[in-house]
Amino acid sequence: MDLDLFMDMLAFSSTSGSERAFAQFLMERLRTSGCEVSAREVGDGTLNVLLDWSGTGRPSFVFCTHMDTVPPYIAPSMEQVRAGGILPDGNRASQDDTIFKGRGTCDAKGQIFSMYCACLELQKQGFRDFGLLILSGEETGSFGAKAWTRDCPGGDFVLVGEPTGNCLVSASKGTKAFEITLNGRPCHSGYPEEGRSAVRMFVDLMNMLDVVEFPEDEILGRTTWNAGRLVSDNPQNILSPSLTFRLYFRTTFATDALIHDKLLGACPRGGLSTVEAFGGDEPLEYFSDVEGISSRTVSFGSDAPRLTGFRRRAICGPGSILTAHTDNEYVLLSDLLRAVEQDILIFKKAKKQFCQNSF
Repeated sequence: MDLDLFMDMLAFSSTSGSERAFAQFLMERLRTSGCEVSAREVGDGTLNVLLDWSGTGRPSFVFCTHMDTVPPYIAPSMEQVRAGGILPDGNRASQDDTIFKGRGTCDAKGQIFSMYCACLELQKQGFRDFGLLILSGEETGSFGAKAWTRDCPGGDFVLVGEPTGNCLVSASKGTKAFEITLNGRPCHSGYPEEGRSAVRMFVDLMNMLDVVEFPEDEILGRTTWNAGRLVSDNPQNILSPSLTFRLYFRTTFATDALIHDKLLGACPRGGLSTVEAFGGDEPLEYFSDVEGISSRTVSFGSDAPRLTGFRRRAICGPGSILTAHTDNEYVLLSDLLRAVEQDILIFKKAKKQFCQNSF
């Protein structure tokens, strides 16, 4: 493994919206004999990059992950860790290892690096009909994946790299997003009985949602939600006339179709609230049957639901989702090496099971 290449990738800041320079860096550094490199505009100033070993521009099997990271940028470091040593998440190293810390180590530059290494090994073994697709904008709405599906051919199989602990994802939760405005009535805060506080309405709505009963899903478990982007810019001595916020649900097979009605039932009526739906992704099941690779369900989103041009989809990759997006993000060299082996196993299983006349 070219660990200097990995460190150079990590040293490149590529937070969402500013990944174009990183895409150009990848096009130069990952270019190799037998591989055609191309880029496509997403439409927002960013690029999608395809490394194609098939020579056709439309490989049947595609390794896929994303180049953008969440802010803030955290510079990388590489150090040795002894067996039993404490890792950034409090776990202990199971063996002597090398640890990479910093933004993107597992989400998702570790995926780019391990998938690229798997591609090089597959090329050595004589395989050709595969590619590595590196997308922009995953963290802010899968804009790169949407653009790829809109403009480009799909294929037989796509393996999406995300930090799953090197487990194949059997199913993932869906998402539903809403923007809600609560309409109060301002008045002097010394006489609250003369008005209606939108902030108080927000607190009441949160408490009501806490007790809404969502059916438990036998595969994906419980439905969760989170509120963000709160705006209520009233002076402290005036009751809030309005509060706007986003509500984001992680849905299951049992609840995805129920969320909108459940939310409307909890929100104040009579013109006291407005609800705008922004859609989302449905919960999905994925290919997860490869001997020797464990499977699990996940609650996080990915580009996979948007890559509808592929007949079958799978998700797998090194690192933990629990350290992704945090100051403790890291990945172990042993995780990367295992990911390379597993990517090759998944490729060969897909070749045998779904694409017998190709690859």
